[in-house]
Amino acid sequence: MPESQAFPLTVQAKGRGYPILCLHGHPGSAQSMSVFTDHLSSADRPHQFRTLTPDLRGYGKSQTRQAFEMEDHLTDLEALVDRLQLDQFIILGWSLGGILAIELALRMPDRVSGLILVATAARPQGSHPPVNWQDNLYTGIASVLNLLKPAWQWNIDMFGKRSLYRYLVQQHTTSVYQHLAKEGVSAYLQTSQLAHKALWNAQAQRTRYDRLPDLALIKCPALMLAGESDRHITAQSSRETAQHLHACEMRCYANTAHLFPWEISGKVLQDIDRWLEKVGLTEKL
Repeated sequence: MPESQAFPLTVQAKGRGYPILCLHGHPGSAQSMSVFTDHLSSADRPHQFRTLTPDLRGYGKSQTRQAFEMEDHLTDLEALVDRLQLDQFIILGWSLGGILAIELALRMPDRVSGLILVATAARPQGSHPPVNWQDNLYTGIASVLNLLKPAWQWNIDMFGKRSLYRYLVQQHTTSVYQHLAKEGVSAYLQTSQLAHKALWNAQAQRTRYDRLPDLALIKCPALMLAGESDRHITAQSSRETAQHLHACEMRCYANTAHLFPWEISGKVLQDIDRWLEKVGLTEKL
């Protein structure tokens, strides 16, 4: 497939109202964004939104046999926005999805009316320690047992807290492990080797990804949410991005890490609701 040709992404649509394009991270899928989409699209809300959540190329149900590059995600998303006839929309992006959200806002400044950036950065930096064989072994055991018996406290204490999950979450609660069983494992299994390769190739480039100098071009309001103990994309790099955006509110949550929307979902969703109302985006409904 030529690089310039868009891939037809599978999209999960929920609710009615003003559109929010929700972009997952790596590994990920549309289903892994349900913590946001179930809430924002609920008919019980005072202000219901229409959430549109694609499986990015090489993830979930948007599988391909053709190698691709990270830039191709933007080609796909631009085509998707046109196909859905979205003249104005909000973007909510988690991790890699947040980086893509920033890129789309730079490409479509007249169409993106707001950004909700979750555990992401325009110049991402990590502080993840080296991974050893024991980390991988315990993560595999914890994941299999959690899939067979979700949120089993013995498994959480014996393997979960000693696995790589200790860098993804700080609060090893049963609700977090329910999310891992229901959405985390399936998202990982549905992330193709081609998707892994595209990300590895991007990370291996000599020129470090840095969009900070361009953020002044983004004029829409933004909300940056970060976990204080995030080792994958540090809270400091998220804060740096927020400081470079024209109109960005920052929230950093103590005792949380990269998967903080699963750790403290109630607080996160409350902050998103408050921000949407504060900046007037609910008035567009």
